[in-house]
Amino acid sequence: MQFLFDKNTWQEIFGSIGKNKTRTIITVIGVLWGIFIYIVLAGASKGLDNGFERNFETVAKNSIFTWSQSTSMPYAGYKTGRRLNLKVQDAITLQNRVPEIEYIAPVNTKGVFGGQSALGVRGLKSNSYPVYGYFPVIAKMATQRIYDNGRFINDEDIIQARKVCVIGERTEQELFEKDEDPIGSYVRLDGIYFQVVGVAKLTQNTPFATDGDIFIPFSTFKKLYNTGDNAQYFTIAAYDDADVVQVEKDIKSVLKSIHSVHPDDERAFGAFNLGEIFGKIMGFANGLTFVSLIVGLATILAGVIGIGNILLISVKERTKELGIRRALGATPREVRSLIILESVFLTVIAGVIGIIMGAGVLNLINNLTQDSDFPYTNPTVPIPLVIGALLVMVILGTLIGLIPAQRAVSIKPIDALREE
Repeated sequence: MQFLFDKNTWQEIFGSIGKNKTRTIITVIGVLWGIFIYIVLAGASKGLDNGFERNFETVAKNSIFTWSQSTSMPYAGYKTGRRLNLKVQDAITLQNRVPEIEYIAPVNTKGVFGGQSALGVRGLKSNSYPVYGYFPVIAKMATQRIYDNGRFINDEDIIQARKVCVIGERTEQELFEKDEDPIGSYVRLDGIYFQVVGVAKLTQNTPFATDGDIFIPFSTFKKLYNTGDNAQYFTIAAYDDADVVQVEKDIKSVLKSIHSVHPDDERAFGAFNLGEIFGKIMGFANGLTFVSLIVGLATILAGVIGIGNILLISVKERTKELGIRRALGATPREVRSLIILESVFLTVIAGVIGIIMGAGVLNLINNLTQDSDFPYTNPTVPIPLVIGALLVMVILGTLIGLIPAQRAVSIKPIDALREE
C-alpha cells in the first residue's frame, strides 16, 4: 500500500507515459471508445424503454383491442362477405372461455372511425365532438386522469343509464369560460342534456382518444343512438404473465365460434395487440443492451491488449533502468507492482473519460428528444452497471499488466547493465 502512494512510483509511471505520448494516447482511445460505446448504446436502449413506458403508462401493457369485420370465407350456409357485429354478450362469453383475460369492456363510439361526430352545445358555444360509450372497467385498462373535483363513469351511471358525461380538457376550454368550473354544469349532446361529472386529462397515447372527446355511460349511449346490444370494439387486458399472442388467437377463435365463422377466416375479426408490440419493443431494447455489452467488452478488451503491448515495448526500452533498480535492491514484487499499476492507471483513466463522454452524448440526445413525439426519454445507465464496467476494466488492466510485469521481473540485473 505504501508503494501505491510513493511519489517516486508515480513519477516513474508518468515519465514512462510521457516518453511514448502518441502511442499511449492512441491505445488509450481504444479502451475509451469501448466504454463510450457501451454507455451510449446501453443508455439509448434504456431511453427507448423509458419512453415507451412513459407514453403507455396509462394503458395496460397486455392490452388487446378487437373488432368485427366481414367474412372472407363461406361457412355453415353463410356466404362470403357477411358483415359481423360484436355483441355485449360476447364480452361475457370471452371472459368465461378465455381465462387469461383479466378485464374486458365493450365500447361504442360516434365520430371516431368516420361518420358524424356529436354536436356539443353550451349556451352560445358549440362544436362537434367524438363520443365514447364506456363501462367503468375501462379505467382499469386505460387510466383516466380526472381532475380533483370530478369523477369518472361509475356502475350506478350504467345501471340507471344516467345522462352524465366526462369531457376532455379541450372540450372544457371550448365550451366553458376560463375560470368556470364545469363540474355540475350541463352540455347538450345531439339535443340531449348531459351533466358534466368530470374533466379528463388524457395523454397523447390514450387508445383512440384525444383531449377533445366526451365519455358517457355505455347504457346511455345505447339509448341515445339506438345501438341495441352491438359493440363497436372490445378493450381487453390480459394478465401480466399471459402470452398475449396466444390470447389474441383464443379471442378470435371464440368469436368465430360464437358468430359461425370459418376457423381459418383471418379477415372476420381485426385486432390491435398492444401487448405484442410492447413485448417486441422491450425485446429490441434488451437486445440493444446485450449488443452494447458485447461490443463494449470486445472493444475494451482490444484496447487493454493494446495497453499491454505498449507496456511490453516500454519494458524493453527500460531494460537498463529496470536492471539498475534491481541492482539497487528493488524486489521482483516492487517491479511487478510498478508495471501492473501503470496498466491499471491507463485503463481506469481511459474508462473514466469514456464514461464522461458517453454521459455527455446521452444528455445531448435527451435534450434533442424531450419535445418530440418519439417514445424516448431519460437515456441513462444505472450506476451499478457503470461501476461494474469500471471494475471489469480494472481486472482486465491487472491481468494484461501481468504479462509485461513478468517480463520486467525476468530481467537479470547483470544482463540489463550490459544493455547499451
